[in-house]
Amino acid sequence: MRALWFLPVVLVACGPIPVDRAERQCFERARLAQQPRGEVNVGVGSGGRSSIGGEVTITSDFLLGRDPSAVFDSCVYQKSGQPPTRPLYSFPEWRG
Repeated sequence: MRALWFLPVVLVACGPIPVDRAERQCFERARLAQQPRGEVNVGVGSGGRSSIGGEVTITSDFLLGRDPSAVFDSCVYQKSGQPPTRPLYSFPEWRG
């Protein structure tokens, strides 16, 4: 019985979120459906020690060739229960 106190919190976390918040969250998913993203870090520290590192993000949406606009639309609907209020290409950061 003691473990049931968290159940209402978990159920609340699964509920729909406002459409504008869903759109902001789904924008990045749509960008990753368009192309992989990554970064490379190169540095030289004291004593001449060099370092290199990096990160690449490739999603299944990209690998399966899904349309970024369709990914955006379905993501917003899944998170909010409503269709997007604006198309993906209306975001100033979008470079489609």
